[in-house]
Amino acid sequence: MNYLVAVLPDRIQAEAAYSALEKAGLPTSQVNILGDGYLSADEFGLIDPDKQARKQSNRLFGGLVIFGFVAGYAFNHFTEVEIFPQFARFGNEFLAGILGGIGGALGAGLIGRSVRLTASSGDALPYRNRLNAGKYLIAVTGNEDLIREATRVLRQFEPENIQGYTDYSQKSKLMGN
Repeated sequence: MNYLVAVLPDRIQAEAAYSALEKAGLPTSQVNILGDGYLSADEFGLIDPDKQARKQSNRLFGGLVIFGFVAGYAFNHFTEVEIFPQFARFGNEFLAGILGGIGGALGAGLIGRSVRLTASSGDALPYRNRLNAGKYLIAVTGNEDLIREATRVLRQFEPENIQGYTDYSQKSKLMGN
């Protein structure tokens, strides 16, 4: 599947571009306007980088808490360190596991906050930022000939940006798949 996304500065130009695409014979089911009063980024399927980062951070949290517990328990089991002499051996091992889990949770909290910086949002974040700035997007999906025709029509409107995506890996950058 091929995608074409054009950024237009205002609603009037976006509607004019949509009408021109319609007059050029492009099926309206394959042309979408994104912006205020039309489809939102979420409705169209643009990924939300914050949501992706939260998902990765939660995965990291769960893994590090479990790893911390197991590591703390195993370390205490092998070294036989008595954290509290009044506890039985198993109590000390379990407490060491709890402390290891807490350490894992703290590490996940610290590192998890930086996940947003490394989470790949592809081109979705700049498009979301433009929508938040009040701009409009025209998104066209279809085969190469349809995209070529849409590009020709949309260039007349001098979009701020026009970008084509031609394969599934590019779609994953745009849509989060």
